[in-house]
Amino acid sequence: MITIVDYGMGNLGSIKNMFKRIGVPAVVSSDLETISSASKLLLPGVGAFDKAMARINNSELRQLLDRKALEERVPVLGICLGMQLLTCASEEGDSAGLGWIAAKATRFPIMPDLKVPHMGWNVVTPTRESSLTKGLPEDSRFYFVHSYCVHVDNEEDSLLKTDYGRRFDSAIQHDNIYGCQFHPEKSHKFGMKLLENFASL
Repeated sequence: MITIVDYGMGNLGSIKNMFKRIGVPAVVSSDLETISSASKLLLPGVGAFDKAMARINNSELRQLLDRKALEERVPVLGICLGMQLLTCASEEGDSAGLGWIAAKATRFPIMPDLKVPHMGWNVVTPTRESSLTKGLPEDSRFYFVHSYCVHVDNEEDSLLKTDYGRRFDSAIQHDNIYGCQFHPEKSHKFGMKLLENFASL
């Protein structure tokens, strides 16, 4: 069962509805036993980096997530802020991230013609093959809403790149841990395909 982790910061309902639309069972839960028994985890997120990490760290959830991801090695997908939490740190706050992928989130540069947050549709460019992005068409585009963007330390952890003032990693992977900066639940057929791939891992 795919468990969408409810730590108080995410588009939980819309993500669950997209899984329902593609015929994949998923549950939203903050219950530790439910999360412990999950075969896959999805870590959503909308809001501030430090606040999100505080909610995860100030509970038994942090140890459980570390165990599921690093010891049991279940597939984990972080979406938007959830992807940034997978990294080591963010310029948005002072807290350390989960540190599961060697990367950091930085703020978009100040440029005359660049609106921040980066909001709306944008194209993605594959950097390597992955089961998460398998079968995505060449013209794939996704819906973004974010002010901070992720850059991996090791290019082998990059799956997709996107350009907006600078080139950033819009999807990442290290072993069983995946992240996408965009919102697949708002990205129509492209997002449906990506979530179908995640369900099939």
